[in-house]
Amino acid sequence: MWLITSQKNGVSALAVQRLLGLKRYETAWTWLHKLRRAMVRPGRDKLSGKVEVDEVYLGGEEEGVHGRETETKSIVVIAAEENGRGIGRIRLGRIEDVSGEGLVGFIEAVVEKGSSIHTDGWSGYSTLFAKGYKHKVKTISLSTKEAHELMPRVHRVSSLLGRWWLGTHQGAILANHLDYYLDEYTFRFNRRTSSHRGKLFYRLAQQSVNVEPVTWKDVAEGRRGAEKPLDSTG
Repeated sequence: MWLITSQKNGVSALAVQRLLGLKRYETAWTWLHKLRRAMVRPGRDKLSGKVEVDEVYLGGEEEGVHGRETETKSIVVIAAEENGRGIGRIRLGRIEDVSGEGLVGFIEAVVEKGSSIHTDGWSGYSTLFAKGYKHKVKTISLSTKEAHELMPRVHRVSSLLGRWWLGTHQGAILANHLDYYLDEYTFRFNRRTSSHRGKLFYRLAQQSVNVEPVTWKDVAEGRRGAEKPLDSTG
């Protein structure tokens, strides 16, 4: 836990294996995934107020695709609270496609109803008003500003996420495990202003004893498994 929380950008399983002198890479990899599953606090508060939402594509270069099309990349939705001119809390989630079902479903899961959602003009967001949200559309093609100027918070998060993906993990994250890496990134980002790394260690330890154990099979197959709060007898 200390190795994970004391390093600003986290550690890879290979680094943990080397630092702890473990014989098997799989041991370090499994430990990290077990801890990532504890980084999401059960029943955590949803985002609220003004929230920027956009998608980013993670993966290698693709040829012959256009716009929001993709064949091999993972699609990740970013929701970032506006905090003055800065960024408040964030939420990240992997979706199968950029349809309204995937995009709006993600927003409903992580943002309080009544909040103001700021998006580009993609049709997948068109039902937000009907779902109980205020919806502000920033049509990039009709503006004299660049996309990163119209929606600076999600683009900043996207840039930092891409650096973390390549820097700490060399882009070697399989799609069925990506959700847990996104959980780790969110855990870190939302505590980025903490002046003491020990607070992150304490929070991770606290949350680790409040979720049920997960089996190796669940970890290996990328399943959420028994990921829920312990009952009163646990």
